[in-house]
Amino acid sequence: MATRTLAYRAVAGYFLHDEEEAGPGHRATTQPGLGLINRTYKTDAVFDPNGSKTQWERFVYFVEHQNQLEQGKVQYKIVFLIRHGQGYHNVKEAQAHWSLMESDGVMNWSDARLTEKGRDQAEALNKFWRESIENRTVPAPQRYYTSPLARCLETTKITYSGLPGREFRPIVKEKLRERNGEHTCDRRSTRSWIASNYPEYEIEVGFTENDEEWRPNQRETEEEIAGRVRQLLSDVFTSDDKTIISFTAHSGLIRALYDVTGHSDVWVEAGAMVPLLIRAEVAT
Repeated sequence: MATRTLAYRAVAGYFLHDEEEAGPGHRATTQPGLGLINRTYKTDAVFDPNGSKTQWERFVYFVEHQNQLEQGKVQYKIVFLIRHGQGYHNVKEAQAHWSLMESDGVMNWSDARLTEKGRDQAEALNKFWRESIENRTVPAPQRYYTSPLARCLETTKITYSGLPGREFRPIVKEKLRERNGEHTCDRRSTRSWIASNYPEYEIEVGFTENDEEWRPNQRETEEEIAGRVRQLLSDVFTSDDKTIISFTAHSGLIRALYDVTGHSDVWVEAGAMVPLLIRAEVAT
């Protein structure tokens, strides 16, 4: 899709996740088959006349067929959203005053790493994908994108590395990071550190050596993170021709993505993966 101003909308009616309760009282978790609703599509008669295809095979064909029909005027992407596994900041920042500090002398949460529980959560996602690939229940992403923060880099590696028949080459994108500023857990490490510790990752063009986004005395506003999400979607929709992609990100980023696309404000549990169908159309 050529570089134009695009409007984005989350398309409901395909995933149980779209119907989940909004707000902090409920946390979405990974559902079997990612909660794809058992339903028919208008392409079934041509693609699956004998009823031998899986629900996901029929859904992916339907989405790709829609993209072909729209001829670039409208584009759909299936996005698997992963909230990183539990990090040390999730443990310590239950007491808010710690968020402005880097450690308590025992635990460090600057650019927070995963806890043992967080690594276990990512391992559970890796198991989910291995079983899904083997049983053809859910198609693996055709492209992986990740926030540059350490907890997402590690979650992505544990979740997706070593899957059979899949190239592991995640793309690190600055605009996928958490709502930044003030909280030390959201200040990223250097480009050199990322390249050294995750050599199999592709770091996007223009990624600076030091974190030039994080501000110690100013928190990113809701309007600013929404603008960043729009830039992220514009970049992905205009430069990536893949239909099925994955974002490893953060609770604040996911909520901003839902706001930009008009999805209900469903909060996602740490270490969980949820699906989203996003429609991009040239704005009038």
